[in-house]
Amino acid sequence: MQDTTRIEIEAAVFRRLLQHLDERKDVQNIELMNLAGFCRNCLAKWYVEAASQLGTAVELDAARASVYGMPYAEWKRLHQKEASTEQLAAFGSRAKSGASDA
Repeated sequence: MQDTTRIEIEAAVFRRLLQHLDERKDVQNIELMNLAGFCRNCLAKWYVEAASQLGTAVELDAARASVYGMPYAEWKRLHQKEASTEQLAAFGSRAKSGASDA
């Protein structure tokens, strides 16, 4: 497979992942972190890091807007719920066990 084809496929998969997360606003970031070890914020940070590695500066707020489909503060206001005691405990257990945060 040619590099350009691979890159196009990977880009399409990333766009589909963002679409899927957009369609599942009910899934909270802490749930993603507890189950998969990454969340929407991680994707935004990876976006900034990848851009930097390619010599392009991307601000975290701009990356978050790309991932969330809107400014982060607006997404939080509209969709983020208070984490439950159980969710926070599970997240704390991850940190204590040495699980790496993405």
